[in-house]
Amino acid sequence: MYLAFEGIDTVGKSTQIARLAERFDDALVTKEPGGTELGRKVRAILLDEGGLHPRTEMLLFLADRAEHTEKVIRPNLGRLIFSDRSFISGVAYAHVHQKIAIDTLLQLNRYATEGLFPDAVVLFKIDEKALTERLGAKAHDAIEKRGIGYMLRVQRTMEELTDLLGIDTLLVDATRPVEAITETITTFIKERL
Repeated sequence: MYLAFEGIDTVGKSTQIARLAERFDDALVTKEPGGTELGRKVRAILLDEGGLHPRTEMLLFLADRAEHTEKVIRPNLGRLIFSDRSFISGVAYAHVHQKIAIDTLLQLNRYATEGLFPDAVVLFKIDEKALTERLGAKAHDAIEKRGIGYMLRVQRTMEELTDLLGIDTLLVDATRPVEAITETITTFIKERL
């Protein structure tokens, strides 16, 4: 099962993936961007440098997604894959930041992945108060610097996308205790294996 962990920054995706990888030790853990050699370079350009033209940014994400799909996801279909982000993030961030139509973004992502989307999504959701507190406790990358309103719009778009596409989705309240979240996701995975 190809399972994507989605949500805006600071919601706990990485924490949960690490905890779940201990429970499902046969799972392949990867991320977008950064799951390939190209992805690590793209990630550095996008998150550290910033200042790119929005279209350039989107195309870099798509290039990473194409590479990641062919080099990591496709060769490992049939086993449990935990991916920190997927096309859901790509579409949501590009739609909110660049005002590109969802249909256009979906078409581009279908091309980049040759139609290979996650089997299921764990979508973390956070409220404005908790997001403000968590962002205040860390340094911001180029995307987080766009502000809380921007990030909450991205979050809403992620939820709308999973509904629109009918992807099997577990919606997680990111403010719940870490252990409780891990148990909820573990049950979700076990029910689908």
